[in-house]
Amino acid sequence: MIQWYPGHMAKAKRILRADLKLVDLVIEILDARIPGSSQNPALDELLHTKERIIALNKKDLAADDLTCLWLRHFQQKYPSIAVNALKGEGISSLLALIRQTGAQINSRVLKKGRKSREIRIMIIGIPNVGKSALINTLTGSSMAKTGNKPGVTRGRQWIGVGDEIQLLDTPGILWPKFGDEDVGYKLALTGAISDDIFDQELAAYKLIEYLLNIDPDILSRTYQIKLVSNQPDDILALIGKKRGCLCSGGRIDRDRASKTLINEFRKGKLGPVTLEKPVMEA
Repeated sequence: MIQWYPGHMAKAKRILRADLKLVDLVIEILDARIPGSSQNPALDELLHTKERIIALNKKDLAADDLTCLWLRHFQQKYPSIAVNALKGEGISSLLALIRQTGAQINSRVLKKGRKSREIRIMIIGIPNVGKSALINTLTGSSMAKTGNKPGVTRGRQWIGVGDEIQLLDTPGILWPKFGDEDVGYKLALTGAISDDIFDQELAAYKLIEYLLNIDPDILSRTYQIKLVSNQPDDILALIGKKRGCLCSGGRIDRDRASKTLINEFRKGKLGPVTLEKPVMEA
């Protein structure tokens, strides 16, 4: 099972506790391909009664029908929206939700005899979920450093979003243990965990299992292969051969094949795929 809890994540959690006192509203950003697995299970306790909006990012990489199901699931508790932070899709609707919630907060402030003010917000998300990309899109700048490696965000800064919103950038946090092995693999496959600390071949086998359960045609269509076996190691060999991942003597280079499959999944070359479904409440 994958286990990862580097020191900077523990520090980020301590900072988050302090920073939460400074904001009125939290935008919790999740990966639309794994909305359940990309939620931090400690967040409810940390946020307590803090206002929250859920943003499902990377919606272009996820299946539309399951994104709709996940939105219905989250909307039972919080305002929720799907976005593509890199392309700006859904951002105007997200801003409308922020302003609407800000107006409600200021209404309560006015009733207490205090003056209304800018709504102060924070974006929270696990590494590589697109937090900095969302900040950049909201602010129309690149003030928050972005990158494709977990934990790239550094420091703390307030960023103005128009005249009504002040945004506090914070590091993403990841929990210390994965109670479910599948959660660890899903986080690894979507890039929330550094590639250096998990076995990519085992992760590739897991991805093949997930895809077979979702729709076997995804693999046969993407790689133009005929699935004569449902064994992940056999299928990875077919993918490796198709992509030219070969060692001397024609043997399959399973390491290269695994990295190829995972990278192509991350880039959306297998089509829009969501790896999990919500458990809908009655």
